[in-house]
Amino acid sequence: MAGISFTGIGSGLAVNEIVEGLVAAESTPFNQRANVRGNELTTNISANGALKSALDAMLSSLQELQDEDNYALKSTSGGDDFVSITADEDSQIGSYDIQVNNLAEAQKTLTTTFEDDDLVGEGTLSFATATDVADGNVGFTVDVSDTDTLSDVRDKINESEDNEDLVATIITDSDGAQRLVLTATETGADNAITITATAADGSALDASSRLNDITSANLTELNPAADASILIDGTITLTSSTNVFADAIDGVTLTAKDAHGVDDDTSTVSVAEDSNTVTNQLSAFVEAYNAFRGLADQLGAGGGEDENAGVLVGDALLRSVTSRIRSELGDTFGDSNLSLSQIGVELGERGAANGENYSIDRDTFGDAISDDPDSIKNFFIGTDDQPGFAASLEQFITAYTEDDGLIDSRVDGLNNQVDRLDERVADFALKIEALEARLLSQFNAMDALVSSLNSTGSFISSAFENLPGVVRNT
Repeated sequence: MAGISFTGIGSGLAVNEIVEGLVAAESTPFNQRANVRGNELTTNISANGALKSALDAMLSSLQELQDEDNYALKSTSGGDDFVSITADEDSQIGSYDIQVNNLAEAQKTLTTTFEDDDLVGEGTLSFATATDVADGNVGFTVDVSDTDTLSDVRDKINESEDNEDLVATIITDSDGAQRLVLTATETGADNAITITATAADGSALDASSRLNDITSANLTELNPAADASILIDGTITLTSSTNVFADAIDGVTLTAKDAHGVDDDTSTVSVAEDSNTVTNQLSAFVEAYNAFRGLADQLGAGGGEDENAGVLVGDALLRSVTSRIRSELGDTFGDSNLSLSQIGVELGERGAANGENYSIDRDTFGDAISDDPDSIKNFFIGTDDQPGFAASLEQFITAYTEDDGLIDSRVDGLNNQVDRLDERVADFALKIEALEARLLSQFNAMDALVSSLNSTGSFISSAFENLPGVVRNT
């Protein structure tokens, strides 16, 4: 059949095995070298990627350390069941005794009783807060028809587009008698509601109209509108239409939660420097550096009897970045010429597995930032002319980690080498295929020639044996 050949039939030689051996002898050294080189390049690319990731982690923590707002944060303490406290960067350190005299209240009023089918009477109800009255504003009005019941008035009040001041509800007692309850939506004395009524034409309302029962003069005040009141340090009384006292103390907001009783102790609240945020950010940098240093030691290990050499042993880029970062960690920065060691960052013992481990003494650093937050901020951030520690180290690391930076350029070069190696491997594979085809062709031709010679020899021997007069040996 076409496409099927049987080698070695004529010569008896194992042609396929011979060709395979010759091809293997030619290809094996090259393939071994290509595999070794390919593994080296792949490992080197991975190592540079890991190095970039470790540097990126440091870079993120350094950027956090340059947020100026974090150096002005304040912490508060002393909030309890009576008062809570918050503070912003404008607040000053201090402690205050707070007594809550009373909370802010929203006005709540109640009408006399109506039957569910009682007609309220035709006219206009006008609603205005104390603020509206003081400013000369009308507030809002509701037109009541001569067929409206108390439920209709309730709905018109609640559905008025201009009503932002109160909510109307109806309470029905056991005997079916109804009362209209009017509750202000806002607390404070200035949000007390004044209700008046006039006839539909604007004239004075008839005294017999039940609409008079919904005016302020005839309402029962269940809950008077009131401002919240607090006493600070036993001396200063402050009031607020809400329970919130914003900027009563510079940068401090106090919120009244409950009134102090006669036997209750006053609440003591305090404002202090908040060092936790920056401390946590510095701790994150220390952890990132320790991880980087451990990786750098692993990649650059020189090797020995008990360990293998690192992937980047002797690498100039690794030596450069490691040396520069170590130098920055020991330098002084800022107007006060501070160093990390002076603010609580300590260098521990060197270990083969984890490089030079730094640690942060949170108490020492907390004291440093509480005593002089501006100096600590200047140490990390610096100025445009004299970058601080975090700013300086960020600039250096960015040159390595940015897109198309030093590490990316190196990885691109390594990838180009991988591509060229792949091309060489592909070209060599074609060369080996051609060699195999040529050898098979040559051996098959030899096999055919040997087969032909064998056939010719057999024919000649047979011809000689059949010649007349030939004496055969017996």
